[in-house]
Amino acid sequence: MSGHENERRRPGQVKEVTSLTNPIIKDIRALAQKKYRDREHAFIAEGQKLVIDAFDAGWTIRTLLYAKAGRGNEAVERLAARTVASGGLVLIVSEKVLSTITKRDNPQMVVGVFEQKTVKLETVKPADGDVWVALDRVRDPGNLGTVLRTVDAVGAKGVILVGDCTDPFSFETVRATMGSIFAVPIVRTGEEAFLAWRKGFAGRVVGTHLKGSVDYRTVDYRNGPVLLLMGNEQQGLPDRLAESCDTLVRIPQAGRADSLNLAVATGVMLYAIRREALPLEERADA
Repeated sequence: MSGHENERRRPGQVKEVTSLTNPIIKDIRALAQKKYRDREHAFIAEGQKLVIDAFDAGWTIRTLLYAKAGRGNEAVERLAARTVASGGLVLIVSEKVLSTITKRDNPQMVVGVFEQKTVKLETVKPADGDVWVALDRVRDPGNLGTVLRTVDAVGAKGVILVGDCTDPFSFETVRATMGSIFAVPIVRTGEEAFLAWRKGFAGRVVGTHLKGSVDYRTVDYRNGPVLLLMGNEQQGLPDRLAESCDTLVRIPQAGRADSLNLAVATGVMLYAIRREALPLEERADA
């Protein structure tokens, strides 16, 4: 991770570390900051579930940390063995070290450091029936994490982050995805590159807009791929992106709220778009 990382970290190694000043621990703690995540192309995932999800999805682990209390725990030992087998480093640490890394008083027993993985925009060529979500300058990590989780839940294909978005690999976003960070392809791109790519997009581009001319429930989303374009939390879709849409829709509201939360609005739209792919289930006890 830093210049003499290779001297400190031999692949497939198991070490016990209790000091917060240990150089490897300092490197991992630095991943709380975006500039270090970007430089090292790495990020942190907390908890057994997320680490297992990452392994099962084929993501590359660099370091597994687990609390001393995890010794002898079959599931934890199995993760340690998988880490060593894949050439990663296993650190057995104190709860204080885990608390410092995760910034939690009651940290989970297991933390994994993984390599980041994103998809290049030019490789995204949606097929008939595919649904992608593009988010313009999404700022809230909870919103981004929830959208990634919802995209996973409805069987959409991926998320395109347009412009200056919050980091999908931050603590807060990864936590909010509940593991879906490992299942949903993510693209990062600028507005110009996105608009150029959109010109070659063969399907329907749907944007939500307070001044949308069509109720979202009246649109036929079935023909071809669909790209759902969602605006920034405060400003909505800027004119250039709104003009790139084939259809601008509105989600009607009856109460006093003048807008919906971004992640909720995205969820409402995704379930409408994927309605045909999510048919009503016949209950066995009916």
